[in-house]
Amino acid sequence: MAKTDKVIITCAVTGAIHTPSMSPHLPVTPQEIAEAAIGAAEAGAAIVHLHARNPETGQPDQSPEAFLPFLQVIKQRSDCVINLTTGGSPTMLAEERLRPAATLAPEVASLNMGTMNFGLYPMLERFKEFKHDWERPYLEGSRDRIFRNTFADIETILATCDGNGTRFEFECYDIGHLYTLAHFLDRGLVKPPLFVQSVFGILGGIGPHPEDVAHMKRTADRLFGSNYKWSVLGAGRNQMPIAAMSAAMGANVRVGLEDSLWIRPRQLAESNAQQVRQVRGIIENLGLEIATPDEARSMLALKGGDAVNF
Repeated sequence: MAKTDKVIITCAVTGAIHTPSMSPHLPVTPQEIAEAAIGAAEAGAAIVHLHARNPETGQPDQSPEAFLPFLQVIKQRSDCVINLTTGGSPTMLAEERLRPAATLAPEVASLNMGTMNFGLYPMLERFKEFKHDWERPYLEGSRDRIFRNTFADIETILATCDGNGTRFEFECYDIGHLYTLAHFLDRGLVKPPLFVQSVFGILGGIGPHPEDVAHMKRTADRLFGSNYKWSVLGAGRNQMPIAAMSAAMGANVRVGLEDSLWIRPRQLAESNAQQVRQVRGIIENLGLEIATPDEARSMLALKGGDAVNF
């Protein structure tokens, strides 16, 4: 088992992949998102990764005004690190996706490291009935949709957030994304320690096989050496197996209803906190310790929760 620092648990509480009809436990309203994030933090998540949704339809909403109601509640009731998405939804362009991070200056923002196919349509085989008109076309449309993250898009996000002290969780869905990150590191546009989030099991990205996990780790080690902190997430049923094998390899881990609706086969997770508790048990049974929010801030060289605009 790899020698490691304490393990940072990130919880991605709602995301933009799953739609409200898929689970009654998916947070949609500001109150639900706030309670989910606070519950995840109390269960052991040092970082909460946040998207916003229209409270009536559950559709992804990337306006800063949609984030503020739950951000203020979370900040009042928890000292967890808040990570805002710049990924938003694959249907949005970078200018729209960037607005919350640019306006609110969080400690961390996610940043997708490459344009890709992002296939959600296989979920139509499992889920047949939808409450809202947007859900089925949203999933079906991913057959012919490109999730755009060009070099120019990435540069725009980096440059816009450069002056506000926000650091990034670099979401890498394939090996080429690691090389893109290395390119920006070589140009001096990103600074270590890099927080690299390897994503496994999204249709269009790298798969969830143990060899895929090892390949991602070997490549990141070769490109970044000691200049990065590795984190992993597995989509859907891959969530806990990926977390277990990666934690044993020295990784930090991410769970949450953004990435998987399930707690075990054919059983929906009842909360984000339930997934955090499960992965915490895996980590601690490996003889590892979880990081507190302040320990995560130190490991990732973050500016602190008092330096944000909310």
